[in-house]
Amino acid sequence: MNFFQILSEIEKTDPEVFERFDSRRQVFKHLTGFGKKMTAAALPLAMGAIFNKAYGQSSSAPSVNDVLNFALKLEYLEAYFYNLGLSGDGTIDNNTTTATQTALRTQLSATNLSSLLKIRTDENNHVKFLRAALGNNAIAAPAVSQFDFTGGKGSNAGPFAGVFTNAALFLAVAQSLEDTGVRAYKGGAPYLASNKDVLTAALNIHSVEARHASRLRTMRRGGPANNNASATAGAGTGASPKSWISGQDGGGASPAQTAPIYAAGSAPAYTPAGITFPAEDNVTQGATGAAPGVNLQTALASLNFPAAAFSEAFDEPLDVPTVSTIARTFTITGSTLF
Repeated sequence: MNFFQILSEIEKTDPEVFERFDSRRQVFKHLTGFGKKMTAAALPLAMGAIFNKAYGQSSSAPSVNDVLNFALKLEYLEAYFYNLGLSGDGTIDNNTTTATQTALRTQLSATNLSSLLKIRTDENNHVKFLRAALGNNAIAAPAVSQFDFTGGKGSNAGPFAGVFTNAALFLAVAQSLEDTGVRAYKGGAPYLASNKDVLTAALNIHSVEARHASRLRTMRRGGPANNNASATAGAGTGASPKSWISGQDGGGASPAQTAPIYAAGSAPAYTPAGITFPAEDNVTQGATGAAPGVNLQTALASLNFPAAAFSEAFDEPLDVPTVSTIARTFTITGSTLF
């Protein structure tokens, strides 16, 4: 069996074979695991291990660019929200403050406003980072007019009417968007495994989104005008909302619209084996393929942790179709962005 000829022939029909999960150098590096003197009997095993990794996902699975562009759409959703509420005309890095935005700002304590402006900057930077990472593969910037953050599908009179004039409502919608983003990034992570640098960057953004969500929950718990809200960040487990998702969070800030953010997703046909999208009240972790995982409430019952702690300790991933449905809450009728 001529191994190098096999590689050459495959590369003729699929020039990207070496980049699917490894660089060309890494493919040969993996071969060293089979020993310096590979026998003819061992070669098929080595080939199988390498190319199962390269072709293990179905052809309909999202590519790295697909995942990054979907993340970019979500970042536009978040950035435009903070821009319209706090400063600018919605577009990235427009900083002209309107009278309506000034009025909303006056409802916020200095500490909370400072935090929100930092979050706004982060979201705008996420858009710019993802656009730079995608280069010419990036989607066109969506028009601000594609969004209706009242949830009114273009009427601006939906269930969140007043979102940019009522600080408490603004914080509630902000939390909902950030909680969605945290689950979405975790759901997309497996499809970025072919590029470790991109995966690392995406998970860094995931952690930033989680910190945003936690800070927003702290602000909501203390109240928009509370200048010492951060002092109650770890307030006892009965405080609501907690600084982290607890169970299915009672359906979220507005259960009729936000419950899907915390509920179970639905695995698309292309989902790799072993990946599931449970609800946020999930207490079973470590499932892989046919292995069912461990029910932490049962396995660690002797430690006497609060029952809620076992789901609170983990973020759960959410699939693209479910996230798209949630995001469409804030787009106008006829928009095809999500």
